[in-house]
Amino acid sequence: MTINIQYVQMPTSESLNGIVTRNLKKLGHKYQFVIRADVFFKLENDPRGKGNICEIQLSAPGPRLFAKSDENNFEKAAAATIADLERQLKKRKGKFNEHRKSL
Repeated sequence: MTINIQYVQMPTSESLNGIVTRNLKKLGHKYQFVIRADVFFKLENDPRGKGNICEIQLSAPGPRLFAKSDENNFEKAAAATIADLERQLKKRKGKFNEHRKSL
């Protein structure tokens, strides 16, 4: 799986790169049909929101998977986004298995 990480209007963070890369590689080993991950970290000055946004888009067979989280810090946002993607991947894998059984 190819992982692309981009920081929008903020400096890059090596520790954040490591955390996200490690967690996405775990997903890639568990769900081997995932081809690519595009990760975006955004810092917004929104008084109503928390302002630390993580968006991840996964390329896999079928429609692309997307998740977004807005938390107090980027580590929490990344963890919540990856957890959401894992639920989506589990559902997609279930559909693949149903399709194989029907053949």
